[in-house]
Amino acid sequence: MARLDRTFALDDFEALAKRRLPGPIFDFYAGGADDEHTLALNRNAFRQVGWSPRALAGGASPDASTLLLGRAVAMPVAVAPMGAVGYGCLDGDRAIARAAAQAGIPYILSTTATTTIEAIGEASAGAKWFQLYPLRQRDHMWRLLARALAAGFEALVVTVDVPVGGKRERDLRNDCAMPFRFTARNVAAFAARPRWALGMLRHGVPAMANLAGLDPAGARGSTLAPSVGAEFDPAFDWSGLAEIRRRWPGPLLVKGVLRPDDALRALRAGCDGLVVSNHGGRQLETGVPALAALAAVLRAVGDKAQVFLDGGVRRGADVAKARCLGAAGVLVGRPLLFGACVAGQAGAARVLDILHDELIRTMRLCGAANAAALTSELLWNAGIPAAPSNGQPPPT
Repeated sequence: MARLDRTFALDDFEALAKRRLPGPIFDFYAGGADDEHTLALNRNAFRQVGWSPRALAGGASPDASTLLLGRAVAMPVAVAPMGAVGYGCLDGDRAIARAAAQAGIPYILSTTATTTIEAIGEASAGAKWFQLYPLRQRDHMWRLLARALAAGFEALVVTVDVPVGGKRERDLRNDCAMPFRFTARNVAAFAARPRWALGMLRHGVPAMANLAGLDPAGARGSTLAPSVGAEFDPAFDWSGLAEIRRRWPGPLLVKGVLRPDDALRALRAGCDGLVVSNHGGRQLETGVPALAALAAVLRAVGDKAQVFLDGGVRRGADVAKARCLGAAGVLVGRPLLFGACVAGQAGAARVLDILHDELIRTMRLCGAANAAALTSELLWNAGIPAAPSNGQPPPT
């Protein structure tokens, strides 16, 4: 096991995971669509925003706690939904969920997780949200909602930016497809990581646990994401979202919104919150960076919904910047996945400890006594790209 006391930044876990995982699995997690420009833009956007700190502001012991969807959390962070975690860490979903509960933040379980809704419900007493992909087979989708509600999931996060899977060229080159299979092209890469290969042989290849029972017709594709995505409904529209709203009694978030007019449509469909996201750069190449889209969405919705930022967060300072720019909180995904791949629950917990420590340090250096004090007055904007504003709100 890696020496976690020698990890100091979230990027350390990606480097460690790269040494432990077979190349095709690491590339599936780390990669993005096409030339991966959007993947890079998400991170670069944070670098274009600097600080204008207050001096002698008395922030000796800052408090990063806040309310997300009405629940008190230790910091404005939630675990982003991640599919296929079990390919890198067999019990990774549970490990990350438990680390999130230990850290006092919400955990979001993906539709394409390799652990069932019920298993996560039993494993974690913390705040749990369920992420839903709109499915072609509506009966199965309604059963997922009922199961999530019965298992204690408090909120539903509907992802709306996957009408079709992005073109992920790393996966194409690695012959990484779903259903997962060993091929002549990728078997050598798996054999090069004998510890990983032994685990797969001993425990079996994980399945998409919450998609069990679906008709697999058409579930063959050239890359991992599109083949699983054969079960997703490309014709899903705003009326479908309204139907989900009628069937889900708890808070509802819409993930994958980048335009202010779409944000307003989501509100009209009954959502309680939005996640400004480009799917971690894994879908539409050269899409607007999530941070750059945040301001226009916030202006459109005002105080009618909590707005979260997803994409590119790798530092506690990034969390603080997103708060200063108006986000209620951020979603963090890949670093926690890599932490679990390196050292299970302890690795994921270390990721969250580093993130919290960096956030508190940033608040001290900026003179912010609490999360509410993280405002735009603390920022020096070095030219973050403007969000697109060409979409006019739809008529009422």
